Amino acid sequence: MSTAAPIGFLGAGKMASALAKGFLRAGLVLPDQVLASDAQEEARVAFAASTTAQTTAANGEVARVARVLVLAVKPDQAVGVLEEIRPYVTEGHLLLSIAAGVPLKKLEEALFEGARVVRVMPNTPALVGASATAYALGEWATRDDAATAQRLFAAVGVAVEVKERLLDAVTGLSGSGPAYGAVIIEALSDAGVAAGLPRDLALRLAAQTLLGSARLILETGLHPATLKDLVSSPGGTTIAGLYQLEQAGLRGALMAAVRAATERSRELGRQ
Repeated sequence: MSTAAPIGFLGAGKMASALAKGFLRAGLVLPDQVLASDAQEEARVAFAASTTAQTTAANGEVARVARVLVLAVKPDQAVGVLEEIRPYVTEGHLLLSIAAGVPLKKLEEALFEGARVVRVMPNTPALVGASATAYALGEWATRDDAATAQRLFAAVGVAVEVKERLLDAVTGLSGSGPAYGAVIIEALSDAGVAAGLPRDLALRLAAQTLLGSARLILETGLHPATLKDLVSSPGGTTIAGLYQLEQAGLRGALMAAVRAATERSRELGRQ
């Protein structure tokens, strides 16, 4: 993607701000090449403050000036926004939708036959440049469009291309996953406090432990089971703790959470 091609955000919430900051930080665009629209003044002010980019209340204005559009609104608003900007969208536009659960077909139908659309599922760690993002190409999206999506979303973490049928599972796993991780960190922190640690220290240790474990798996290629076995000495403290986790059904609970979130994503897509 050339810095000569402006990028527009339809919606200026936290995820839009996180993505814009990532794109700017990576040098993919300059602040004067970014424009975001939002009906809420508070969102516009926050977006401008965090990115130094321009904002507007008019979605049509974004579509008129930008050739790469990021649809960053709530799922139930997606079709309405696309129908609003349709008069300004041409085959020269690329739409990247991060509206959870809204299928490519519905996005394309809200525009026109031939519209170039990519459906994207990032997650909130994009706020710190550590997103796990998956994207799927629409019927008329090109390999150049895939390269643009890859370049943009790799600037805020890891990005992978998948078939659209997998995006609901991605939503259930990595889209909702930061909430599961936050609950685990909170629970570990509470346990540390119960064991006598100061709250701030318990939270720091819990968060760093999960961060370190994740990096170890990603950077060494270790299977999680191998990492688990490396710290589980016979008759030791870790295996005693793991026994309690198995008794409480932690694995099953996490698997059920991902499954429920995946099904909910599918339901949203059918609405």
